[in-house]
Amino acid sequence: MNTTSKNKLTFAILWKELKEALEGSEADYTKIGMGRAIFLLSIPMILELVLESVFAIVDIFFVGKLGPSAIATVGLTETYLFLLYSLAMGLATAVTAIIARRIGEGDKEHASVTGAQSLFIGFIVSLPISFIGIFFSKDLLQFMGADPWTLEYGIRYTQWMLGGNAVIILLFLLNAVFRGAGDAAIAMRVLWVSNGINLILDPLFIFGWGSVPAMGIEGAAIATNIGRGAGILFQLVVLFKGGKHIRVRKSDFRLDFSIIWNILKTSVGGIGQMFVGMCSWIFIVRILSEFGATTVAGATIALRIMMFTMMPAWGMSNACATLVGQNLGAKEPDRAERSVWIVGFWNMGFLVFVSIFYFIFSDTLVSFFTDDLKVIEVGGTWLRIVSYSYFIYAWWMVATQAFNGAGDTMTPTKINIVFFWCLQIPLAYFLGKTMDFGYEGVFWAMMGSEALVGLFTLWLFTKGNWKKTEI
Repeated sequence: MNTTSKNKLTFAILWKELKEALEGSEADYTKIGMGRAIFLLSIPMILELVLESVFAIVDIFFVGKLGPSAIATVGLTETYLFLLYSLAMGLATAVTAIIARRIGEGDKEHASVTGAQSLFIGFIVSLPISFIGIFFSKDLLQFMGADPWTLEYGIRYTQWMLGGNAVIILLFLLNAVFRGAGDAAIAMRVLWVSNGINLILDPLFIFGWGSVPAMGIEGAAIATNIGRGAGILFQLVVLFKGGKHIRVRKSDFRLDFSIIWNILKTSVGGIGQMFVGMCSWIFIVRILSEFGATTVAGATIALRIMMFTMMPAWGMSNACATLVGQNLGAKEPDRAERSVWIVGFWNMGFLVFVSIFYFIFSDTLVSFFTDDLKVIEVGGTWLRIVSYSYFIYAWWMVATQAFNGAGDTMTPTKINIVFFWCLQIPLAYFLGKTMDFGYEGVFWAMMGSEALVGLFTLWLFTKGNWKKTEI
């Protein structure tokens, strides 16, 4: 076979695998080749997370046209949304781990009932958050040091985003069900629907057109909620119809307190690790707000860019969580560990490329969202500084998801408390305020602490105690 024929054959095989990954594979991830398993799971997970981050990119792109204070409003509101994300992602981590373990054990019925119980939990959890968001948004923004523009015009944005939190929680939980079962392609397609609607409605509601009035920053929140709500309806239809690996029946929607307790018990660590990280970000934003709205705006844009460019790495890491959970369920701990090392090297290679891109094009990336020179300077500075630690951060992402996939969610929580609360926040304040290095000192503190947490988490992973976790 000549070189041309070999290349054609390789391309044909790759195309076939890519098509299977996008359509959803029926493969048993505990038995097929590890490279193929990672590919089939990670491709739709990467696209899912890229599409999820498109919400953030689209919003900030259009909101950026309203000025730095509008961008700052989004950033300040996101500090509270991050707490919500910590709750949703913590619950989702537990759901993914439990369903992956049940699928690995061959107990699809138990997996389906677990998926149904997660919806009960999500709905109940969303109610008090909605109440706080609707009635106390102004107080929340004042606490974060909001400027007068935000307190006058930005409150409605915060009310919509926090008041409609149910769409965020349920979207996370339902996608966690699909990911844990190995139906990652379904979770990806859900985001196609949500983002398509959001992309159309965002500029329409913000700037108005025809009989649709211009709603400003409030319109961005309404568009996002409608897009996510449509995604949930799509998820429910597919869940009842059935994916490649899981199908929830109406009979599964009965309260099962033993399963609910197992989800809550397993999610404590997941919620904790997310909560610690998100709270750390709230304090960081509070420190940055001391340097003005333009500093918060620059940090907000930089964060959106980082969220978007890191999605492939998180997608691969999430694939690792599913593989660890299913292989531990199938009594294949060595195969579970091997998946982590393979994904880790793939992750590191990708983030090294991203780091180089950040270092060269940092200001250009930020200027895509704003023409304010100060905002561009702040955002570009953070992207350059963070680029130094990304190759280590890649291993933190994978090792953390390995713990989570195994159901050992408490270990990452303890690690986060030490490195984010006991190290990152005091160091950021010391360098930024006490030593008077300004926002650059805050960014250097974040880079250093995140490099250290990556090294420590990987070292702890090599000890292997996660393999013994029972859920």
